[in-house]
Amino acid sequence: MASEKLISDFIEEISMGPFGSDITVDNYVSNGVPVLNGSNVSGFKLTEESFNYVSEDKAKSFRKAIARRGDVVITHRGTLGQIAYIPEDSKFEKYVISQSQFRIRFNQAIDPRYLVYLFHTDYGRKKLLSFKNHVGVPALAQATTNFRNLKIALHDFEEQKTIADFISNLQGKIELNNRINAELEAMAKTIYDYWFVQFDFPDISGKPYKSSGGTMVWNEELKREVPEGWEVKQMGTLGEFKNGVNYNPSEPGDIPCPIINVRNISASSYFLKNEDLDIIYLDKSDVKKYSVHESSIIIARSGIPGATRLIADFEKNTLYCGFAIHFDLNRVAYRIPVFFFLKSIEQQIENGSGGTIMKNVNQGTLGALKMPLPIVMDIVLSFNDLINPLFNRINLIQKENQQLSSLRDWLLPMLMNGQVRVK
Repeated sequence: MASEKLISDFIEEISMGPFGSDITVDNYVSNGVPVLNGSNVSGFKLTEESFNYVSEDKAKSFRKAIARRGDVVITHRGTLGQIAYIPEDSKFEKYVISQSQFRIRFNQAIDPRYLVYLFHTDYGRKKLLSFKNHVGVPALAQATTNFRNLKIALHDFEEQKTIADFISNLQGKIELNNRINAELEAMAKTIYDYWFVQFDFPDISGKPYKSSGGTMVWNEELKREVPEGWEVKQMGTLGEFKNGVNYNPSEPGDIPCPIINVRNISASSYFLKNEDLDIIYLDKSDVKKYSVHESSIIIARSGIPGATRLIADFEKNTLYCGFAIHFDLNRVAYRIPVFFFLKSIEQQIENGSGGTIMKNVNQGTLGALKMPLPIVMDIVLSFNDLINPLFNRINLIQKENQQLSSLRDWLLPMLMNGQVRVK
């Protein structure tokens, strides 16, 4: 059974990040020692994406701010409560923590994974935020000193390891599923590019159309060649764009409605997740006007402008917010190729090549976009037959991850307080 112990008894090293003035944009290099930010410690363990780097020489000047494998990193200013461990199989041997973080290295009586999982429970989070400064910018007051003085319920080391292994296995399956889905998404995108960008869809003999000498004709609108028998379609002629609902919480209706917000778009890749949706109350007329359906395409207007997502298995009366645009196609068969075409806007913004039109994502700019499509629907239907099994698999895996995440979050506090034990 866990008993409360002074955490300082288990700390080998603890130190704050460097001053903000010690790392400036001028210090960043293309390769070197990665500098951590909040997005890297938003989960249980280090997320190895979106790094800036400093040189080895620069990193040496931050000796106390160097985090290594097995260390725990905590955000003490800004988004409080972020805590993650650096796994033993991390990509780099060392990292520079930011000015908003501190790092801890524990002795061998603590499994760092266990401690991070503990601090992700309500009990642990309450302990971690117990010395929060309520004045000005959110911060943990005297972060390292107060953290040392925490008393927290800890299992013996063998039990820590058993719990950490169990949760890590669940988390590992979730991460594996995410990697599989990323591969499936990349595969679907490659097929789209092959058919609709390179125009190497199968011809009547099953050979790549353009590469095998298929007839190409110049299109003045696109300023490029397209296959013979294809036409250019404006997005506005393929369906209806509509901005989402702007609701007034002080004047609620009587129908509860899950609502898709920009953060839900940001937390997804191809298909919106039907979890973690806010609930609002609207009148019947608004519910009918702004409800999504299986063939909906959702595009973000702000936050991550141009981000394009699909819908799958959403509850009845699910709506989309005013910072999103809904595209309702006249022909559902166009849904997948149009989705990939609109998703290219997202990529252009990420690459910084979108120009003015990409900085102003609205119904008008979207409706004016032009896309080449085959006049004969057989090509589109054959393309859909290839992509739908990939999309079905993506959705099955996404559902499994939702179940695994719910199981993890349900078991974690009970494992920590002794209600459940791993045998």
